[in-house]
Amino acid sequence: MPYSKIKTEDQKLTVAIAGAGGYIGRWLIKEYRHKYNFVALSRQKVDLNPYPEVEWRQVELYSITSTVEALKGVDVAIYLVHSMNASTRLNQGSFEDTDLLLADNFSRAAELNEVKQIIYLGGLLPDEPEDTLSRHLRSRLEVEKTLGSRKAKLTALRASIIVGPGGSSFDMIKNLVRRLPVLMCPQWTESQTQPISLKDTLTIIDTCIGNPNVYGKPIEIGNPEVMSYRNMLERTAKAMGKKRLVFSVPVFSLGLSKLWVGIFGDSPPQLVSPLVESLRHTLTVSPELAFSEKEIEYQSFEKACEVALTETDYPKQPTFVKSEKVKNTVRSIQRMPNKNRHSALWVANRYNIWLPTFFRFLINGKVAKNGDLGFYLLWGRKPMLQLTMIPDRSDFERQLFYISGGWLVKRFDYGWLEFREVLDSKYIISAIHEFVPRLPWFVYINTQAKLHLWVMNRFKKYLEKKSY
Repeated sequence: MPYSKIKTEDQKLTVAIAGAGGYIGRWLIKEYRHKYNFVALSRQKVDLNPYPEVEWRQVELYSITSTVEALKGVDVAIYLVHSMNASTRLNQGSFEDTDLLLADNFSRAAELNEVKQIIYLGGLLPDEPEDTLSRHLRSRLEVEKTLGSRKAKLTALRASIIVGPGGSSFDMIKNLVRRLPVLMCPQWTESQTQPISLKDTLTIIDTCIGNPNVYGKPIEIGNPEVMSYRNMLERTAKAMGKKRLVFSVPVFSLGLSKLWVGIFGDSPPQLVSPLVESLRHTLTVSPELAFSEKEIEYQSFEKACEVALTETDYPKQPTFVKSEKVKNTVRSIQRMPNKNRHSALWVANRYNIWLPTFFRFLINGKVAKNGDLGFYLLWGRKPMLQLTMIPDRSDFERQLFYISGGWLVKRFDYGWLEFREVLDSKYIISAIHEFVPRLPWFVYINTQAKLHLWVMNRFKKYLEKKSY
């Protein structure tokens, strides 16, 4: 069906890209920077911008306030964020919980700015129950649900391996072929999938931007040709002009597979581990969800390999201002089941009561006249930790406290604690951001850091038992 963009052609859409410095973001900017008013989001401040027509905005996606500011004036937001590298020295949280929190921040910020559409590039999903999915795929589905949980219309694009120059997944395959004359492949390499070229992926994203026909839809994308990962290795070897013996064996455990791919694929553990876990699934395009908005002459796998191996005209990258980071910062994110659908307000109040009760032999909780909450040792006059509740940034679904004092705290001007509901209140996330401990770092990580995780696990068990 024909469609018209949100704005007319002479009124360019303003399109924000979260993850603009990544693989897809860089190429999207290079290819379509004259068609859209791109707002590229980056954690770092840009020094030199190679594309003057592109606006770069600094953002801290862990902060709702910062994300709201970054999405001002935006029509469409493209979300390309996956398991961000830690911006703190210590990060206590799984990639699933981190991605869930970041997606919730982005969804909230998009709604507050009346963003019309969010486009999310996630992964193909197998036709299996959610509880059987790998951690990686289950996380992608959670992010998809979270981004689509508010007023901004979600277009969820699901893709397998994207074959193009600079892509981490294809580079992993290329490195395996380059380094190993004999590829003794784990059994999971017989799993079927449908890789897609970078060129076709960018075309599909462009077709979806501002297109009401794809609002509120999951769309699965891939080259029509189905192949196994083993076949992908064989065809990549041929494209590289390498003679390789490729065969499958049933003896590789999951752990050995991760080690094998990590070492010989020259890939970091944060990429290898979730990817290998997901490859046990058949990841092919469902006919009911296949992209059909535009006729595409899909680039063959061989042609996509050729482009990936020979491309020299890469996107230009900005240079960034080197910022002085505060030493020894901590982020801690924990997910807690919320089977009784308690509000974040209820959970925060319950935590303030529970903590001194749980440590009644050691800790007192006191509320000051100005509303600050302090936790004291029984014999102490100065608080160990002082929290200031921020009413104008809190609601029933999210409670925010600034870390405003205490002799366990070194920095009082930025860190915060929050409780929030996610996934339709299925879970509560408790998170501490940008906390700077006063204890020496070695002492902190072996005492207070471990104690915090233990306490939050105890609080999680406490919440699981509450039935009112």
